[in-house]
Amino acid sequence: MVKRKRWSEEFSEWYNELIETAGIQDKRYPVKGMNIWLPYGLKIMRNIERFIHEEMERTGHEEVLFPALIPETEFQKEAEHIAGFEGEVFWVTHAGHDPLEVRLIMRPTSETAMYSMFSLWIRSHADLPFKIYQIVNVYRYETKHTRPLIRVREISRFFEAHTAHDSFEDAERQIKEDLEIFGRLMKKLAMPYIVSKRPEWDKFPGAFYSLGAEVMMPDGRTLQIGTMHNYKQNFAKAYNILYETEEGEHEYVHQTTYGMSERLLAAVMAVHGDDRGLVLPPAIAPIQVVIVPIPKRDSPYDVYAYARGIAEELRRAGFRVHVDERDIRPGRKFYDWELKGVPLRIEVGPRDIENGKAVLARRDTLEKSVIERNELIDKVRETLDDIHKNLYERAREFLESHIKRVDTLEEAKEVFEDRKGVVEIPWCGDENCGLEMEEILDAKMLGIPHPEEKAKIKGKKCAHCGRDAKFVARFARTY
Repeated sequence: MVKRKRWSEEFSEWYNELIETAGIQDKRYPVKGMNIWLPYGLKIMRNIERFIHEEMERTGHEEVLFPALIPETEFQKEAEHIAGFEGEVFWVTHAGHDPLEVRLIMRPTSETAMYSMFSLWIRSHADLPFKIYQIVNVYRYETKHTRPLIRVREISRFFEAHTAHDSFEDAERQIKEDLEIFGRLMKKLAMPYIVSKRPEWDKFPGAFYSLGAEVMMPDGRTLQIGTMHNYKQNFAKAYNILYETEEGEHEYVHQTTYGMSERLLAAVMAVHGDDRGLVLPPAIAPIQVVIVPIPKRDSPYDVYAYARGIAEELRRAGFRVHVDERDIRPGRKFYDWELKGVPLRIEVGPRDIENGKAVLARRDTLEKSVIERNELIDKVRETLDDIHKNLYERAREFLESHIKRVDTLEEAKEVFEDRKGVVEIPWCGDENCGLEMEEILDAKMLGIPHPEEKAKIKGKKCAHCGRDAKFVARFARTY
């Protein structure tokens, strides 16, 4: 039976333990907030990134790799951006013993690094749309409590796509494409999510507007795992990114960005896990099927050879398979692979060889079934597909059960006291009202649902000031 008691009631301790015991990262590196990727964790992250690369290729983005250091002179060109990041950057002030003439920063994100180059690369309407991306390390001096993969000082798997367009309309088309890419990726991760348009006071520095995607964590807080920003011409004017139109005029480009990070893996761990450890969606599991031979003394059957034969057949069918031939008790092997979240375990003993069968054990439900050896490929494929569907449905039900729509602040407070999650409240759109509601609820405004839900707010009054409501506002406690 699946238990999720520790997972929900002691999430923080459960998560921190799992980072180490499942072999995701080692937190003992002597710089706080900078952790070491371990082989198993890195393999999962690389599998997630493989889908990102495929989507970028499919949608015409070219991969680049920029330096990590940004001159202060470039960083200062966009005043609003520097105001948003100045308190978080790591400064490089010396080379050896000598002070630098121009200080350098370790990139907190890459707008100010890239856009001086955009002004050199983009010349004509024929260069547009211009679409690039990279997966790199970024550095932010995080002063809050650090947490592996979630809140760190070195984000080591930071994905950022940057685009330039000839019009606001084409930039808007790009945002729609980003949301489609994100949706396809989340399907691979069996991950339901919500998208909100951030309030003005919480949008990305320099953006015209920002969208954020969140998942629901076991303790009822939300985790932001993706962002999309439309910059209009804000950065183009600061960095003089002009193109020549077909009529020979010069216009500033319109720009967008789209970002994700290793928080994707944190979300997978948190959303799908249980008290036994990780539960990985088959699409990103480094090992999709683990085979555990269970030998018996004095048996004439070679269970190891039988297991290897099954493994070879599964590999030829395209599955990622491992045979556990360690000289330890089967129960210990089961424990190890359940902790690591391997979606499917196959157990084989002498009786299975004699009867031409095998035992399948699902990680998501912990159910076991006996199958015919000659039906193995079809049964494994069918079971992995069913595991994926089950993980998504379980997570969807959890997310939806933690979103509550109310009309008053009193009702909202009760929801946060009763069972954390996302509260949706009528809002007039006034910034002061929004900020005061954040304070009253001790929660952050995620923004308004994207796309907007105008019909659902008709006739409602702002929960704070009583004026006519213009929006549904989402509030949550966040990571």
